[in-house]
Formats: sequence, C-alpha cells, structure tokens
Amino acid sequence: MVERTKLKMDENAVAGAIGQLVLPFAHTPRFAASDFVFSAANAAARSWLLGPTPWPERRLALWGAAGTGKTHLLEIWAARHEALLLHGSRLSHAHVAALFTAGAGGRPVMALALDGADGCGDERALLHLLNTAREQGIALLLGGREPPARWPVALPDLASRLRATMAVAIRQPGDGLLRVLLLRLLAERQIVVSQPVVEWLLRRLPRTALAMQEAARRLDHAAMAAGAPVTRALATQALADMLLSVDSMEPET
Repeated sequence: MVERTKLKMDENAVAGAIGQLVLPFAHTPRFAASDFVFSAANAAARSWLLGPTPWPERRLALWGAAGTGKTHLLEIWAARHEALLLHGSRLSHAHVAALFTAGAGGRPVMALALDGADGCGDERALLHLLNTAREQGIALLLGGREPPARWPVALPDLASRLRATMAVAIRQPGDGLLRVLLLRLLAERQIVVSQPVVEWLLRRLPRTALAMQEAARRLDHAAMAAGAPVTRALATQALADMLLSVDSMEPET
C-alpha cells in the first residue's frame, strides 16, 4: 500500500510539471468464486447456474442490468464446467463452424458460455451456435441485459429459439449488498476512504451496481491525480454529475 501511494504521488508530481492528468492504473476485475457476493438479488440465478437442476434443452439465459454480476457468474459457471467462454461481439459464423470442427484447443467442446449474447451482430452465427449446441447436447449459457425474448433479432428461426430459452434474472442489489459492493470495489483498487465519506456516498449515489463501479473508478482516478486521500470534497468534484444531492451543512471529513 505504501509503495502504491508513493507511486501515485510521484506520478502526480511529474504530471503537475507537464500540466497533464495522471492516467489511472489498469484495473482488472476479479471473477473468482470467492469474490462473488451472495444475496437475495442473485439467489435464483445462483440456484439455476450452480445448483443440480437441469436446464431445459441444456440452454439457459442469464440477464440483468450492467454491473449486477452476470459476467462474474458466467465466469464461475464456465470454470466449474470447463466451458469455453465466448463474447457475442466477437462471434462470427466462421468462428462457430471452426469451433465445433476443431474443438477448444484440440479438445471436444463440452460446455459453452456466451457473454454479451444480446450484442451479437451476426444472427446466423448465434443461430448456428444454438442449433449445434442443442444437436450435440452441449450445455450453453447466454448472458445479456434483457431476456432473450426481447432481443431485437430479424431471423425468425433465431427469434423462435430465443423465445424457447429459459431465462433467469439477476436483480439490482439492495442497500446492504450495495454497501458491500462499494467497499469491495474500493478495496480492490486499494483506495482508502473513511467510513463517514463511504456513508455519505451511499446516501447520494444512484442505487445501482453500475453506479458503484463507476464511482470507484472515478475516485481511483481522482485520488491518483490529486496524490491525496479521498475526502468528501474530492468525491464531490469527481462524482458531481452522479450525486443525487449534496448536503453542504455536513462537516468536511
């Protein structure tokens, strides 16, 4: 922690000399099973993904708003089932054809997880993936922000497959989980924030997981650029467009 703080201050000094902001360290989210926060908001999804109940046609769609933990659950499920993890934005018909021909690294594909499935621009590729997985009895987990029946697709066959796919939602977290999430996000980035400032943030940030993620990212950048701890004043400046209200009568912390 001392070394990171020193590095932040050193970089801030250099940035001040050349009149530029310090760029933040690249942050890689942790997707280990031990890092997942269990709550009522994701209980149904956990039951279907991590429990013993078989999926209809071995296909399931996990959906929910950004930041609610879909990717994390997909990663956990993929690790448990040695599934190949794909992303919808990079899916192509040629990719799918090669996948089922050559397998994953020379091994037969036993399970598949497709994150961002609702962002797939190649509908024929997605249809081919669904059809082939069904024909070969391969478990397929899809992730998206809306249930598959609402995805805007043009191919009638694909629309039919998606409507027939069972979907389970991850809901927005409650206040208790939002608190845990914000504290964990700050700890991951090694940001020291006093308890009064944390409470002040929780009262004013939007009640969504995505808001907690964005707040942690901005606070990390702001603290690094300032070479100083996160205070209420720094948080107000960094999160001005996110805060729902600011009580100027509260003492500075």
